[in-house]
Amino acid sequence: MAELNTIRSAAGTRAAQIDAGLRAHMNKVYGTMSVGMLITALAAWAIADLAVTSDPTNATIALREGQYLTPLGNLLYATPLRWVVMFAPLAFLLFGWGALMRRGSSAAVQLGFFIFAAVMGVSMSSIFLVYTPYSITQTFLVTAIAFAGLSLWGYTTKKDLSGMGTFLMMGVIGLIVAMVINLFLQSGPMMYAISMIGILIFAGLTAFYTQDIKNTYVAHAAHGDQEWLDKAAIDGALSLYISFLNMFQFLLMFMGQQE
Repeated sequence: MAELNTIRSAAGTRAAQIDAGLRAHMNKVYGTMSVGMLITALAAWAIADLAVTSDPTNATIALREGQYLTPLGNLLYATPLRWVVMFAPLAFLLFGWGALMRRGSSAAVQLGFFIFAAVMGVSMSSIFLVYTPYSITQTFLVTAIAFAGLSLWGYTTKKDLSGMGTFLMMGVIGLIVAMVINLFLQSGPMMYAISMIGILIFAGLTAFYTQDIKNTYVAHAAHGDQEWLDKAAIDGALSLYISFLNMFQFLLMFMGQQE
């Protein structure tokens, strides 16, 4: 009986340690994601501010009455460089992130994520040229509320979402292909359809990624490889960050009020 009580006590202690570790792990995930979001917002705002001027003296292109593109704005938005700016984040995810996760330290992975967040901010800066600050802020708050609810559901649900994740990732591939095609077609109805589907896909991925981050930690916590867990937390933060930003951009197409 004494041995049984000892085993039960040890099991309870170990469970408590995993629960505490999981809370710390999730805090790191959301904290890293939040810093990345802040970097993206600041980078987008700063670049947009530098790209637009009310002084026509050194301006290159008129945006609207009283506003003009600066030489930097012209370079980023009206030359072939805009394609590099647009696709640089996707290229990094496809060809750089996996190698960084395999070979880099946790500090290098975190730095890579923050650099990616800054590049993403430059890529997204054009939204400040199209939409009003109020509608951008409003859409961000709506996205934040939806994201919090979806992530909470993914964390607490007992339903296995792994099958849904596979289906949604296939949907992302189809979505990217459709978006590239529409860059040339410039179809309004197609863009709205893409936006609607995109919101649903990334809403589902938010819940899926949250559950996956939780399950990954629980499965590997016993191994005691803190370096690996730190990198896994950053990788999870990146996944949720991407889901949040995509939901935000697709919602902005519906809710955003243009300048």
